[in-house]
Amino acid sequence: MTDLDLLHFEQLKKDVQAQYLKEYTPSYDDISKWKGIDIIYFQEDLRKKAKGNISEKSFYTYFKNSPVTKLPRIDMLNLLSIYAGYDSWYEFKKQHLFAGELLQDDEDLKDNELKELEKTVSASLDLPKDDDLPKKQEFKTPENSDLQKSIPENQLITKNSETEKNSLAEAEKPKKNFFRKNVWAIVTTILVILTGLLGFKDAIFQKTYVYCFTDADRNLSIQREIEIKVIKENESPILYRIKPGECFRYATKDKNLKMQISSPFYEYLEVNRNLENAPEEETIELKPDDYKMALYYFSTKDVKGENSQEQNDLITQKRRQLENRISNNAVITQVYDSDIYGLETLDKEDYITLVTTPTTSLKNLNVIEMKTDNKGKIVSIKFKISANENNK
Repeated sequence: MTDLDLLHFEQLKKDVQAQYLKEYTPSYDDISKWKGIDIIYFQEDLRKKAKGNISEKSFYTYFKNSPVTKLPRIDMLNLLSIYAGYDSWYEFKKQHLFAGELLQDDEDLKDNELKELEKTVSASLDLPKDDDLPKKQEFKTPENSDLQKSIPENQLITKNSETEKNSLAEAEKPKKNFFRKNVWAIVTTILVILTGLLGFKDAIFQKTYVYCFTDADRNLSIQREIEIKVIKENESPILYRIKPGECFRYATKDKNLKMQISSPFYEYLEVNRNLENAPEEETIELKPDDYKMALYYFSTKDVKGENSQEQNDLITQKRRQLENRISNNAVITQVYDSDIYGLETLDKEDYITLVTTPTTSLKNLNVIEMKTDNKGKIVSIKFKISANENNK
């Protein structure tokens, strides 16, 4: 990547903006100010014209910041270039050359391959020549004529004397050395066992309890994410997130268990258990919140009819149902993947407009949290439209 590539990318962003403004009128002409419904419409047009998609996170990373400090992946560069009317990223750069800029058609050697090539060349240049190789040193064995001239009988007498001395020394070793060595081995073994028991006492003495969750009305496994807070005395709550259809497994040596259970479409439940007499496996029923389920159904309901009149009727019906169930003062928050633009607040009308617009993004709408008042009106919604760059 070069500085010229970054400048080319800034040019490409302007071409993409100009291409979109030919047919649409967003909230702002400047693409860096787009958000919410503008981004969704742009994603739809990108899928339609370039047969590809970029996530909201990628949009916020590369379009909200100008100038950027790093390039997107080559597949995203090609996708945006095709949307702007070019065959590829290379073709776009070729038609927007700066003064003195040259493009290489063959960029086969990458940085890592060049480094390997340099290592190979350096190794070949550093090989030692024959003259520089260390010479093998020759050692001469000193001759000992005295050993050859020694008398065989004297050698036998010397060996026998040394053998007798070694036998006497071994016989005189105190027997307590053998006992002392065994005592230390036994003590060491006992210490290792005790250390192991102390280190794994929690794993040895604790029990694992399994809690599964079913829909109280349908008697089926809960197919939504469940949040469980385990409350311990004098400790902060421990949060667990249980995937749809899975059970909660909790290992503990405590005698009591307190859980706070919540799910986007089910009523809040607090569970207390005395674990001394509790079963190791248990099924807990969660009561559905009909108001929350109805709002989710109407938010994601398809409004595509056979003709424009039927589609308009479905949209009108959907808007009426949502307006009746959402409070006028509801706090509605959309969560993004981006680290810079993490949250965006919508009012009631903006939310209804968003979910009644017939786009494929609604298939990825996930409700994170929903709250109702005493009259059953929705007063708080937190949702997220999941990113899916492979959605075409």
